Amino acid sequence: MTPGAYPGVWLPGSDPGRRQFAQVSAEGGAPFALEAGGQLSGVTVAYETWGALNAERSNAVLVLHALTGDSHATGPVGPGHPSPGWWEGIIGPKAPIDSDRFFVVCPNVLGGCQGTTGPASAGPDGLPYGSRFPVITIRDQVAVEVALADHLRIDRWSALVGGSMGAMRGLEWCIDHPQRVRRAVIISVGAAASADEIALCSLQARAIRADPAFAGGDYYATDARPVDGLALARGIGQISYRTAAEFDARFGHAAQAAEDPLKGGRYAVESYLEHHGDKLAGRFDPNSYIVLSEAMNSHDVGRGRGGIAPALARITAEVSLAGIVSDRLYPLHLQHELARLIPGAGAVTPVESALGHDGFLLEVEQVGAVIAGALAAP
Repeated sequence: MTPGAYPGVWLPGSDPGRRQFAQVSAEGGAPFALEAGGQLSGVTVAYETWGALNAERSNAVLVLHALTGDSHATGPVGPGHPSPGWWEGIIGPKAPIDSDRFFVVCPNVLGGCQGTTGPASAGPDGLPYGSRFPVITIRDQVAVEVALADHLRIDRWSALVGGSMGAMRGLEWCIDHPQRVRRAVIISVGAAASADEIALCSLQARAIRADPAFAGGDYYATDARPVDGLALARGIGQISYRTAAEFDARFGHAAQAAEDPLKGGRYAVESYLEHHGDKLAGRFDPNSYIVLSEAMNSHDVGRGRGGIAPALARITAEVSLAGIVSDRLYPLHLQHELARLIPGAGAVTPVESALGHDGFLLEVEQVGAVIAGALAAP
């Protein structure tokens, strides 16, 4: 493979930037047996760290990113990192996740496209997986993160922090590995994917697959990428990430650009959605978008555990919950359900915002206060 051959994909041979890499396997060196029946061997995990691990190896914090995030949670644009950190202001010296106090680890998720094994990675035959990449679930992603923790010799996280898809993984960590999580901050998620969420994610996957350049998922061998499909998928997603009130305030008829839509121009909100779609298409892999979206659709902590209530009852970590009051994708009532069913969980902290689901990324002061409060105890 030629480094940089697939825009939006980090490939071996490219500048690693701040990334570190671990080769991980299941217990005993076995391949990872996936929940849907496939398997993966020779999994690579890209991750970034901040701060220093103490002598007792007891001050590690795991940060778990959402759908289009990666290991670059904080830091500038630079070699190997085409985008700035996705959670600036949350991690660093004297920040809510204080890197003077904690050793902070943020891995790129299994199925991603920024250094961790995913559809663009080379399979056992040396060719990109493409359509051959197996179906994965949130639990499979956590199994790989557990192997990374073993690689780093971290037996127990002082805390884990995640929002959206990251919070899904956080719940699975707390349920399946209670002895390895002391505290957890779970933001903007529910115990299981709702029909509304599945509908939205499914339409996005269909938009990518309908792009003529998709080539059944094997576009890596062609000169084209399904960027139009990915841009459309992102536009669909962007509507669910924000709110009608914000759109009306920013893009309503009173706020239209000079370009008259009735004379061949576009509505301002159309330009906004196109901008976000094009921006993502330049930094993300369409196959990864599908793989991760479908993993999110399978999210259900109760699957195979007797239901949601018995599953959440297994949690022993100190759990702090927060949600965005205007979140259309993961409404606040989902976090209240978690609070009722997780033993010892406190009240949900509502984050006041007109920005919808994206508020967990953008309302840094309020979200940072939730995290800082949860991590305040020694």
